[in-house]
Amino acid sequence: MTKPVARVPQRRNARSNRARILATARRELGRNPDITLEELARASGVVRRTLFGHFPGRPALLEALAEEASETLRAALAEAVRPAEPAERALAHFVLAMWPVGDRYRMLLALARRDLGIERVTEILSPARSEVTAILDRGQRDGVFHAHLPAAVLSAGLEAMHVALLEEVNSGALEDDGARTALATLIAAGVPEERASRVVAEIAPTTVRTAGAGG
Repeated sequence: MTKPVARVPQRRNARSNRARILATARRELGRNPDITLEELARASGVVRRTLFGHFPGRPALLEALAEEASETLRAALAEAVRPAEPAERALAHFVLAMWPVGDRYRMLLALARRDLGIERVTEILSPARSEVTAILDRGQRDGVFHAHLPAAVLSAGLEAMHVALLEEVNSGALEDDGARTALATLIAAGVPEERASRVVAEIAPTTVRTAGAGG
């Protein structure tokens, strides 16, 4: 009986092609949100038929990227939560652990409302938003963060700042490994600048290196 020896290499090639297409899409969509699938196929080094075999249209490709981002965010979130630490350190850890995820998928910001829809983006970000709100609420109760805004509202404001900073990175106007954003976040939350700088300096070297290790 002849064994189907060709199937495993074919499946491996298919997985490799899919991963390469997604990696190329992350990069190229950040440069040009209007890039066509045909252009993406060429940039990925595959023929048009191969790309369409994995992603029959732009919505399918963007949904695959959204799901990949969601899985990456959940994994990073598991490492970012530090409930035993003081709130300001917990918030700095969170921002630094999340930054590589935002940096990797920042092109989704440009595509969110137009292609993915706000509900899908909200679904992806919901676990992170809940965690930040919990950290801020704890810090407000401990007197670490200012309390003139409800924790959920303060969280939304900090998220908007992060989005703006990611867009500046995307445009080339800002270079950041997450440390500058973590510092800005602590200051915006009400931590004095000197104390915020000390916290970030203590955490940033190991956190940024560990969070970015996955590429």
